[in-house]
Order: sequence, then C-alpha cells, then structure tokens
Amino acid sequence: MAMKSGRYIGVMSGTSLDGVDVVLAAIDENLVAQQASYCHPTPPGLRQAILAVCQGQSLTLSQLGQLFAEAVLTLMKRESLEAINVVEIGCHGQTVWHEPQIDAPNTLQIGDNNQIVAATGITVVGDFRRRDMALGGQGAPLVPAFQQALLMDATERRMVLNIGGIANLSLLFPDQPVRGFDTGPGNMLLDAWIWRNQGKAYDKDARWALSGTLIPVLLHEPWFALPPPKRTGREHFNLGWLEQHLRHFPGLTPQDVQATLVELNAITITQQVQLNDGCDRLLVCGGGSRNPLLMARLATHLPGTEVTTTDAAGISGDDMEALAFAWLAFRTLFGLPGNLPAVTGAREKRVLGAIYPANALYRR
Repeated sequence: MAMKSGRYIGVMSGTSLDGVDVVLAAIDENLVAQQASYCHPTPPGLRQAILAVCQGQSLTLSQLGQLFAEAVLTLMKRESLEAINVVEIGCHGQTVWHEPQIDAPNTLQIGDNNQIVAATGITVVGDFRRRDMALGGQGAPLVPAFQQALLMDATERRMVLNIGGIANLSLLFPDQPVRGFDTGPGNMLLDAWIWRNQGKAYDKDARWALSGTLIPVLLHEPWFALPPPKRTGREHFNLGWLEQHLRHFPGLTPQDVQATLVELNAITITQQVQLNDGCDRLLVCGGGSRNPLLMARLATHLPGTEVTTTDAAGISGDDMEALAFAWLAFRTLFGLPGNLPAVTGAREKRVLGAIYPANALYRR
C-alpha cells in the first residue's frame, strides 16, 4: 500500500508540565515540514493533580484526555482545519511513572486517547513506549529515530541535546549507529525549586539563578555513572531527592541552590558528551535551550564544540518532541518500526503504539 502523505498532528506534554505542545506537520516518507504550532496552557490545579499522581494520588484519565483534545481543537481552529484535513494524531500522553530497570519493567502515560478521538473525529496513535519495553528495551528515548531522519549529517559529528524536564542526548555520528540516553535532570528540579520558593512556574531567562552564587560541588548520585542505555524521570529526581542532598550543605540560599542546579545540568551533560568522544556541534532543544545561563555554561565547558539550538538547523527547539510523535504516528500507521535498539536496548526494531480509530470502518 502506498504511504499516505498528508497533515499529521503531534501532541506532547513533557515532564516539566509547563503546557501541552501541539504541532501540525506535512509528512511523507521523505519529508517532515512543520506548518504550525501551539502551546496549550495546563491549568495550575491540573498541574498539581498530575504531580500528585506521580506521588501515588488518583486522577481520572479523562481529565487529561479532554485537555489534549482542547489543545488539538484550538490549533485546528487557528489553522481553519476540519477533521478530514488531518490524517492522524500522535499523542504521547503524560508520563507519571517510568521504571524500565526493575524485574517487572513498567511505564505509565496517562490521558485517555478515546476522549481525543471522540472530540476531534481523528484517529489517534498513543502508548508508544510499552512495545519497546516488552522487547527488553528502556522504552526511551524514542526521539533519536526522528532526529536521525532529519538532522544526521554525512560529515559532521553531531549530538542533539533535549533539555526538557529530563535532559537526554542523541549521538548522530557519520557511519555509526545512532545512540541516545538520558543524562539526568534537566528543567524538572529547576522548575520545582523555583515553584516552591518563588511561586513561579520557571526561572525566566535564568534571572533568579543569576542572582545566586554557584556552589562548585556536584551532588553525588550513582545514577550518573550508569552506562547507557539509561532512562530516568520524576520517580528518581524530585524535590525529596534534592532535599536529601541539600542537608549536607547548610547555609545555601534558595538562589544559590538554583544556580547550582543549573551547573549540575551543565556538568552532567558535559561529562556525557566527553565520555562519548565529543562532537563538532551540539544542537540543543527543549525548554533548557531558552535558558541563557545554561547555554553559556555548556559553551564554557565544551570549548571547541559549537553549542547552538536546533532552530539553527531548521527545527524549532520548542516543538521537537511533538513533531517526533507526529512522525512516529505516521510510521505506526504504515507498519514501520519506530524504535532504535541501539538506543533503547530492545532486542529488535518494532512498530510502536496503539491505534485508536476514528470510526469502525478504519483501514490503514
């Protein structure tokens, strides 16, 4: 069957919980062209409810499904689109738990895709991670396959760094298998700390961190020394983890802690870049790419490497993950594998995701 080109929508709600990213892209086997994007705000009350889920409290799946549907419908209204104009929606869902390295690996992304189908009339693909985990993989990261398709260069050694709630690297080296893994906490601890102390969702332009004094000490954490493939999340790096470490350093002001967390990001990322033989260009995306202090510290720690954003390579740093899940949904629809075993550790490449058809007559 010929692969159907057309418009696809990707939906991503990351670990930072700062909003629902929605992108519209034209996709076929040779092209991914972003056409529009929108960030739908997450109501503060729902954000706190999601955080409570991460700590074991309850939340109905329909609440997030409705939020994702609202985000999609808002973008469609802005672009004057009807359901017939969109082939498919790829919705990652909201990760609230991810433990791939235990005896019975599990992952949980919440948000009812049936709600999205009912509200939009468009087929949805979701549940992208569990097939990879069933094959012995980490279930993440999945974005490197997309980055390979769009950002691989024939001669330049590139790494793509996504700094969302968690920071992760994709290694795009000529004539080598793509690799990718998490490096540690990205914006997650920074956002949680400023929320607790300042009541702000994030540290705009790193102004609060810049008012603090960097404490040149790394928080000791065995996870950083684990070899890839590796994946982590809020179940490991959270305020409780931070407070446990801060007990060893009395007298720090809150802004000193913020400045030190920026440096923790920079150093743990730098270590992984260097341990993997460095690169010519580090392309940064995610919310952390808009943090001028973090970008400056990365450039300082990586002399000889061009540190820039993925915007310079033609992909918005704010929309990378949502675009990736639109692309992964396209691959699921046409029976193409979406994982990279060299990245996730799975035994083989497989089609990812579950399809929620818009009607009973749905056919690929």
